[in-house]
Amino acid sequence: MRAEFLKSDLLTSLPVPPDDRLCAQAASLASALEEGTAAGLRRVCAAYLSVAADFYGVERPEVRVLAARPLRVREGGWAWELFGDYSPESLRIRVWTRTAVRKQVTSFGTFLSTLCHEFCHHLDYQRFRFRNSWHTRGFYQRTAALYHHTRGTPAKQLFWMQLPGGRWRIDWPRTQRGR
Repeated sequence: MRAEFLKSDLLTSLPVPPDDRLCAQAASLASALEEGTAAGLRRVCAAYLSVAADFYGVERPEVRVLAARPLRVREGGWAWELFGDYSPESLRIRVWTRTAVRKQVTSFGTFLSTLCHEFCHHLDYQRFRFRNSWHTRGFYQRTAALYHHTRGTPAKQLFWMQLPGGRWRIDWPRTQRGR
């Protein structure tokens, strides 16, 4: 299992389509999110995932578009929102369209980032044949490549901070500065 984790960590690139097929789908996603109908957004998400799955040669995942994010609150005031998830057993991606507390529509960037993130979990199982899909540095690099390509924005280099126990997290201030 550790070998597979390390393989995921070292797999830092993801090929992207040589054309704008995913960018065109992103424009439709932005419009559908603005319109706010779950059925319309689900259709557009399914179309995006269909194009992506076809390019990567994997089975098309099912998608469910849900309303307000689940909110979990723990003792001490710690709170956690679920933006999306992926089930490898059912090949189902779920994404939430509204914030947990104020029930406001999620920003396009956050929604697209979540959809790309969950699709990359799908790729881990379907394309790379990992038995698990961990949040490794490589996973986040692959997700960023897909997101920035789809959004039509330049990729940012991710900078990392090492945590105790050999774990890592993104150093967001340094990543935002680009150095």
